Amino acid sequence: MLQDWFVDAKFGVFLHWGIYSTGRTSESWDFFTGRVPYDEYMAQAAEFTAEHYDPDAWAHLIAQAGAKYAVLTTKHHDGFALWPTKENSWNAIESSPAGRDLVGPFCEALRKVGVKVGLYYSHLDWSHPDYASVLPLKKHWFTGGCTNRFGYPQNGEDPQAWERFLAFHRAQLKELCVQYKPDLLWFDGDWERDDDQWRFAELREQLHEWAPGVVLNSRMGGSTKARLDGEGDYMTPEQAIPLQAPPKMWEFCCTTNDHWGYFEGDDNFKPASHCIRMLAECAGMGGNLLLNIGPKADGSLPSEPVEILEKIGRWTQRHAEALYGTRAGLPNGYFYGASTLSSDQTTIYLFDFSIPRGEIAVKGIRNEIKRISVVGSGAELKHRKLGGAPWAGLPGILWIEVPQNALDADATVFKIELEGPLDLHFGIGEILHSA
Repeated sequence: MLQDWFVDAKFGVFLHWGIYSTGRTSESWDFFTGRVPYDEYMAQAAEFTAEHYDPDAWAHLIAQAGAKYAVLTTKHHDGFALWPTKENSWNAIESSPAGRDLVGPFCEALRKVGVKVGLYYSHLDWSHPDYASVLPLKKHWFTGGCTNRFGYPQNGEDPQAWERFLAFHRAQLKELCVQYKPDLLWFDGDWERDDDQWRFAELREQLHEWAPGVVLNSRMGGSTKARLDGEGDYMTPEQAIPLQAPPKMWEFCCTTNDHWGYFEGDDNFKPASHCIRMLAECAGMGGNLLLNIGPKADGSLPSEPVEILEKIGRWTQRHAEALYGTRAGLPNGYFYGASTLSSDQTTIYLFDFSIPRGEIAVKGIRNEIKRISVVGSGAELKHRKLGGAPWAGLPGILWIEVPQNALDADATVFKIELEGPLDLHFGIGEILHSA
């Protein structure tokens, strides 16, 4: 059930944390692909201590960054759970030195600082003995004809085993919903089985019964890569930012470096300025950014993503009005950059990532302009309209003077206050009179 808070949020933080957080392996995929033997991968549980886990510090960092929600991996494809599930012993309490519930304190800490709680859960489970028991009804774009032993039955199908797995799957989700009352459930791992095999329509009803009002991401079936037509509430493009707005509410998730979980030696971190630009571009197309960081196995946070979030926070605090609660901005071609629109459509926010040479241009605005200023400082800017044919409803180009001392180091935001709701010209050009 899509909620207003999610549409207004614009920014969330993703945290991939599990036994892969030793820094030697990628989450789950390393044993699936055979890069690391299964037993070697699973042995990392002995190093998952969480001894420096400070959920209040995590929550403070997330809130200071300006994120309105955060999503924690409660169980990845390897099946290792971070909460005291009653369904098996493969969890942080019984099978690692952490020895305690790691999800509950995370939820409590977020709620203390007013951040919405999101929980990631992988539908599939490459460690469960009953998971690889039936074949998919249809080929999926991602796995195709893959017959990996962790996901596909090797000695014939066992429908009864699949029923046992579904019972396990539902029981774990009910635990998460009832115990932690998440605001959002972020699913993954739906691709190895057909929608009907997962019974996603049924599951959606169950989830709303266990956690009324919970928002569900798109990885609940659907035939397209972004899961447009499944049971989820919004689309989840990943790693490659959309070049145009998806057709329904969406969220772009991406890593701060090249791995989802903590990985030693991966220092290919995106500069904070790049992340700010992605945030502005997502908001400008009506979507959210879910930016991932990977805590270490001991629960400490690497310095690089901490610094990135701190820098983002300094920018979001200064430019909050241009982000939160806004809607998609001007169409492509009207302004060379991202933009957002206030919910009442009377204010345009322009995001400029460059150093303007003189004036910047905005096309197609029919409205009279009340005022143009710099968000953060409030400095008023000179502007003029040139060209156009107002008597025929054809607006000129709005030119805005931008002094160099008005620029932000990461992204400057200009505020255009309009007389009335935005009125745009969409024409292809007109002949006003014949010669």
